[in-house]
Amino acid sequence: MPTVTGLSPEVLAKYQPVIGLEVHVQLLTRSKAFCGCKNEYGGEPNTHVCPVCLGLPGALPVLNKQAVEFAVLAAKAIGCEIREISIFSRKNYFYPDSPKGYQISQFDKPIAEHGALIIPDAEGNDKRIGITRLHMEEDAGKSLHDGFADSATRTYIDLNRCGTPLIEIVSEPDLRTPDEAFEYLTKLKEILLYTGVSDCNMEEGSLRCDANVSVMLKSDFTERGAAAYGTKAEVKNVNSFRYIRAALEYEIERQIGVIEDGGRVVQESRLWNNAEGRTFSMRSKEQAHDYRYFPEPDLPPLVVGAEWQKQILAAMPELPEARRARLIADYGLSAQDAATLTAEQAFADRFELAAKAAKSPKRVAAILLSEITMRLRAAGIEFEQSPVTLDGIVAAADLAEANAISSKQLKQLLDTCFAEGRDFLYIYDRDKPQQISDTSAIEAMIDEVIAANPAQVAQFKGGKRTVAAFFVGQVMRVSKGQANPALLNELVVKKLDA
Repeated sequence: MPTVTGLSPEVLAKYQPVIGLEVHVQLLTRSKAFCGCKNEYGGEPNTHVCPVCLGLPGALPVLNKQAVEFAVLAAKAIGCEIREISIFSRKNYFYPDSPKGYQISQFDKPIAEHGALIIPDAEGNDKRIGITRLHMEEDAGKSLHDGFADSATRTYIDLNRCGTPLIEIVSEPDLRTPDEAFEYLTKLKEILLYTGVSDCNMEEGSLRCDANVSVMLKSDFTERGAAAYGTKAEVKNVNSFRYIRAALEYEIERQIGVIEDGGRVVQESRLWNNAEGRTFSMRSKEQAHDYRYFPEPDLPPLVVGAEWQKQILAAMPELPEARRARLIADYGLSAQDAATLTAEQAFADRFELAAKAAKSPKRVAAILLSEITMRLRAAGIEFEQSPVTLDGIVAAADLAEANAISSKQLKQLLDTCFAEGRDFLYIYDRDKPQQISDTSAIEAMIDEVIAANPAQVAQFKGGKRTVAAFFVGQVMRVSKGQANPALLNELVVKKLDA
């Protein structure tokens, strides 16, 4: 862990961090959780509202069926057990952007519990991170503190987000390092994107994370009692995984510093200031807040029976881990290539379309992961803007697999594609690079190069076999890069050994 507060590695090594995460995920339903208002990011402030999401007297909530289905899909995708009967409750608190004075949530009977994700630990071994619960709730509005002429003295309220359907996913305090927290969040987001329940856009607030962290002496620590140890601070609403990792690194060291100085860690909520690279106190939480939960009187118990669960789960897509295992088995890919190809569902879909049409799926993977991806990054564009289509990738892979073009020619053709904004087949048909695979033609060029370089021949004969690479390079120059590389290497050694 990099030192960000000046403590020595020896001091840091004495302590064990204990981390748990609470992740709020907005669901991609068409309408809000309990009313028919549009569920859409942005819009003119206070225009996507109605008496229900504003909590006006006499307005009654009606539960969004699609929100329930999305919650069940997400819960099963992370290994949770679905509770057949769950209860909505009122979580009572006052905040300016919550006009009802309470939030409809779930308390002691959430829709799902007891899940887990498997992540790699620091040694690359599998580690199980327990998931305590997944429950449904509604979002609050937004308090706007910046961007107005009188922002120094006034706060503006936009209630468009009120009533947006959320799921909250609460982990067990099983995470021990900021890197493990990063891995957990990355995997969770990947799974949620595959299910299609959310776009997980952190910049727009579709996925938000609160991190609870405490530290204790390793000599006092046992895994079984991790939840009971240490006074925790909560770092709230961090809007990127990198920032969460940085915030945890700082917060762990801050707490260790407090203890080492003889102080006491205070239970509080803190915010991350990325510009300053530190957390700062938001509000004290010396006592657990009394939210006065009670069952929501306007909503009956939610019943998700076996038959409905079966219907919902019929829409479950192939999840990332299962897809990786299948790509390895079906296409002979390495575990690393399969992991990279399946990190985004759309990218994996594109690969499979091309792989099924090409002679060699492994060749397609190599071109996609190296040649295409490298050029997309250099150009600063996404795959959707790539001049080389899936058909172009298939054609390039088939030509390379058949040794009709060399790897150098492939790179040159792709460079031209990106420079001119043209697809591969157009450039190939126009420029028609030819690879020389005729044995006698290559042998004639080798003979010419050998005759011109007696000193290097003597070195080879004297045991310096690496000199063969010199002859390969010279023949490639003579052939203008068109000699078949594999055949050329074979024939050079054969000729020199003669």
